[in-house]
Amino acid sequence: MRVDQPFVRRSAPFSAQRECEEDQPLVMIVDDDASIREALSELILSAGFQPISFASTRELLDADVLDRPGCLILDVRMPGASGLHLQSHLAENGIAKPIIFLTGHGDIPMTVQAMKAGAVDFLTKPARDQTLLDAVTAAISMDGERRAEAAIANRNIERLETLTQREREVLHEVARGRLNKQIAFDLGISEVTVKLHRSNVMHKMEAASIGELIRAWETLPALMRQAGAR
Repeated sequence: MRVDQPFVRRSAPFSAQRECEEDQPLVMIVDDDASIREALSELILSAGFQPISFASTRELLDADVLDRPGCLILDVRMPGASGLHLQSHLAENGIAKPIIFLTGHGDIPMTVQAMKAGAVDFLTKPARDQTLLDAVTAAISMDGERRAEAAIANRNIERLETLTQREREVLHEVARGRLNKQIAFDLGISEVTVKLHRSNVMHKMEAASIGELIRAWETLPALMRQAGAR
């Protein structure tokens, strides 16, 4: 397997350096043309980003990099699986990675397909350096926002799992905007018990207000929110 390794500055201790590197956005370039890979890598480095390049989608999938922060720059037509096939593969496997397509063989249907599937941009070779760098900056920003949202959702999922079934039911009703007396009637319990459950819910979910509790609820996956009613 031929992989063009990322540029590495070796000044910090290895363990600290490795942890720092893994937190840095990685621009993953996939193109079967070695000269294109080299030129793109130099451009990405000049903008202060860390590039790594692959000659095929198979090489990318075999490497342990897709969970890193960052984005992808993909050629559309390559030997083996195309960039569009890779986009579909990642989506089917729940891998949300911003993608910039850069190709010399694009057409309108192909562009529409890529953009509808969530591509950040679809550029034709040779693309202006600044246009590509602007797309990379936007893609990395999108990935950072998605990762932050996912971290918040995961944190709230962990908190939700500490609730009892009754507390989840009360949380679901509170999120619907129901009053304590309405919740008490619907669940067949006293209003005092509802208040006790709601207090426990706010404590376990680490919410300082009802508004904060509802915002935390809205970060949860839809299936979890639906399950809270049962």
